[in-house]
Amino acid sequence: MELYENRTDPERAVLVAVDTGEYDCDSSLAELEELADTAGAQVVGYLTQRREKPDNATFLGSGRLAELAEYCENNEIDLVITDNELSPTQQRNVEKAVNVKVIDRTALILDIFADRAVSNEGKLQVELAQLKYSLPRLTGQGTKLSRLGGGIGTRGPGETKLETDKRHIRRRITALEHQLDELEKRRNYTRARREKDRVETVAIVGYTNAGKSTLLNTLTEAGVLAQDKLFATLDPTSRSITLPDGRQVLLVDTVGFIRRLPHELVEAFKSTLEEAASAKAIVIVCDCSDPECEEQLEVTEKLLDELGCTGTPVVIALNKCDRPDCNTGLMLRNKNAVKISALTSEGVDDLLAAVSKALPPTRMRVKMLIPYSDGSAAARLREDGAVHSETYGENGITLDITVKAELIDRYSSYVIPT
Repeated sequence: MELYENRTDPERAVLVAVDTGEYDCDSSLAELEELADTAGAQVVGYLTQRREKPDNATFLGSGRLAELAEYCENNEIDLVITDNELSPTQQRNVEKAVNVKVIDRTALILDIFADRAVSNEGKLQVELAQLKYSLPRLTGQGTKLSRLGGGIGTRGPGETKLETDKRHIRRRITALEHQLDELEKRRNYTRARREKDRVETVAIVGYTNAGKSTLLNTLTEAGVLAQDKLFATLDPTSRSITLPDGRQVLLVDTVGFIRRLPHELVEAFKSTLEEAASAKAIVIVCDCSDPECEEQLEVTEKLLDELGCTGTPVVIALNKCDRPDCNTGLMLRNKNAVKISALTSEGVDDLLAAVSKALPPTRMRVKMLIPYSDGSAAARLREDGAVHSETYGENGITLDITVKAELIDRYSSYVIPT
């Protein structure tokens, strides 16, 4: 008996973009190539065209489209990936012209997310995003979707196959949204429980492939998958760690950010990304060896603002500082930046010290007026706090004391406003 190895050659892809001047087309195409490589495609060529806006019907101009069709035929291209998002009409017309499969940047990212999702919630989120993306594109599937239903009880005009498919997808979308709502309620309950138990969370965010998972593994031995690929980790991971000041916090690793993150993914992963919004502090991991680290940092900060993280203390971890091409200028422009190497643990102690400093203090100095009728409160405060002065007046005992924040909340009605 002979054994044969099943091997699937990677799809040969050509990347296509319309440069409208809204962003750096070359950088975006380089990132698209990384995405294609992550998805398992082999990029063999590029094609760009400068236009004020993509053609409404064919995306590219007629001459450039003919050139793309010829290139695909001569180079055995299996896949065309556009850096711009395609409308259903554009996708259908380009596929007809080049006679190969055509997808856009959003579909590529969705494919990567579908491959990387591990948890039940992650899979539901990806499926929801894919269905919302595919729903308006069903019209591009050809005449095979326009046949009528048959059989006894279905004679007459009936319902087209296209309408049936759309109704099925809408029903599935509704079911997924209901399941995700239930998971979000559970997540909110967990957050509320953390708040009640005074568990402080620190979110690790940043551009995809910046080294977030490597940092989490270095700090906590989490054993999270860490690869030199975009979106190597999709599902969030939480691990406990003790900071230099003795307090214990929960580190939460989140999904990586990217330029022009598809709207469908932002909506689907909103509950996951809200981990950053509810955190007491945020660590932005930035690959300072990347030539575009400053632009990536801007993308991350913009997305955090959109998530409602304005005002949350931020520490910037300039990762991969052990590389010779590290951008030291970021250190000068950001006072809250710390140089680290998640791979070698260099600077990790400084990072933890910066996180301790950024977090709200666990003990505060306040003045309280404790009524004589609540002597147990005064005794508890004296036991757990450091009393600076204590005076007895007509209405009760006035304490000038440094005490834990939870006790201040517990006896907040006794706090004297300053």
